[in-house]
Amino acid sequence: MLEKIIILDFGSQYTQLIARRVRELNVYCEIYPYNNIPEFADDVKGVIFSGSPYSVRQEDAPQIDLAKFHLKYPVLAVCYGAQYIAQHSGGDVQPSSTREYGRANLSFVNQENKLFKGINIESQVWMSHGDTITQIPDNFELIASTESVRVAAYHVKDSDTYAIQFHPEVTHSIDGKVLLENFLVDICGCSQDWTSAAFVETTIADLQAQIGDDKVVLALSGGVDSSVAAVLLHKAIGKNLHCIFVDNGLLRKNEYESVLEQYKDFGLNIKGVDAKDRFLGELAGVEDPETKRKIIGRVFIEVFDDEAHQIQDVKWLAQGTIYPDVIESVSVKGPSATIKSHHNVGGLPDFMKLKVVEPLKSLFKDEVRRVGTTLGLESFILGRHPFPGPGLGIRIIGDVTPEKVAILQDADQIYINNLKEAGLYDKIWQAGAIFLPVRSVGVMGDERTYENVIALRAVESLDGMTADWCHLPYDVLAKISNEIINKVKGINRVVYDISSKPPATIEWE
Repeated sequence: MLEKIIILDFGSQYTQLIARRVRELNVYCEIYPYNNIPEFADDVKGVIFSGSPYSVRQEDAPQIDLAKFHLKYPVLAVCYGAQYIAQHSGGDVQPSSTREYGRANLSFVNQENKLFKGINIESQVWMSHGDTITQIPDNFELIASTESVRVAAYHVKDSDTYAIQFHPEVTHSIDGKVLLENFLVDICGCSQDWTSAAFVETTIADLQAQIGDDKVVLALSGGVDSSVAAVLLHKAIGKNLHCIFVDNGLLRKNEYESVLEQYKDFGLNIKGVDAKDRFLGELAGVEDPETKRKIIGRVFIEVFDDEAHQIQDVKWLAQGTIYPDVIESVSVKGPSATIKSHHNVGGLPDFMKLKVVEPLKSLFKDEVRRVGTTLGLESFILGRHPFPGPGLGIRIIGDVTPEKVAILQDADQIYINNLKEAGLYDKIWQAGAIFLPVRSVGVMGDERTYENVIALRAVESLDGMTADWCHLPYDVLAKISNEIINKVKGINRVVYDISSKPPATIEWE
């Protein structure tokens, strides 16, 4: 039976980071909103309460039934969770006289307590709170303080309930990993056996049991998620997996041919479908980004369905859905407001009549890559930047034409090749060129030009949920700009996007 830790999400921006840190310690965990908690099975080894943007003193603050957890499971309560348990157990929480955000140092540590084993006085921690626990009940013991916050951590006596005011999941808490491992191993008794190899072994067995001798169809994109899902399924069901790779005319330059070539050695049943004209015809004259996304999604399903029907007795559709997609769909506030249509989320049209299998739905992106390494995939596949489902259709601002696609493909290829030559590609989460609906005056030789603008985008991220723009070296940017302007006809200006997510998204549309 797979051991697991449950993380209750009260809306903290750090909840996913807690999960990532737990998994880095080879312990499986799942996130659930505080207002949508399932019945727990015997495999649950402990529970972590996250922080929250709310104050426990607010009338609409998140509420749970503590009796469902206290004394039944080991509990680690972080920030809001710590304040919530203290307040609901008879303690007192008040607004901080001085709000504490950022780095702090422990001025008192009870090293005899299991949670703080191996953590010394002066250890740096990361605070982010506007309230303070001013009093704890008599059956609570103080186990850590900072100069500003007396109750930086406490333990409920005669129980395995622990609480901390700081955030161990962020790297600024120097001994955060030690503390989490103390909780997971010494307090919860986790065996730390959840590895990529264990995941592969278990998932292959589960897929064989779930699918049996049925046929499965999978849309390959050449990206990390679909590639890992394909190889995993192939190891489970062999020739009963049928892969389809659709050229929508919006791929990177020569990508259709190169992707088909790189899959040759995988032993996959794969069929390439050239549908460029169909996609570009449907997009003609359409400028609204959401409409473009929906057209691309609809035509893809139509093309894919046509091809899937040529395979007899297909019962399953495989998708490369990963864990952040799952979390987003059951967030604390319910499904998130639609910012843009997502190419992997939203289900299937009724006419497809296929059951869905998602072998990667429990993994974060970096875990998908580790599983791919275990499966023996090449690093150039696993290291590929994410590429949007609608492709260059949403990197061409405004209407999409074959001419604009060709210009953008050439510019994007120059950009990506230069990043690779400079040794920067693998340090970047995602990079791409954007064709802007802007023309500007320029001079080439002795002639005046009035041509288009290309914007370059490069971001650093862990999972795409948030992202910072990359500080690329000026000499690399200069070389890229010069090469694009000189070699790509129709471009006379190149700009660099220095917006982070939020408030900007990674893609422009």
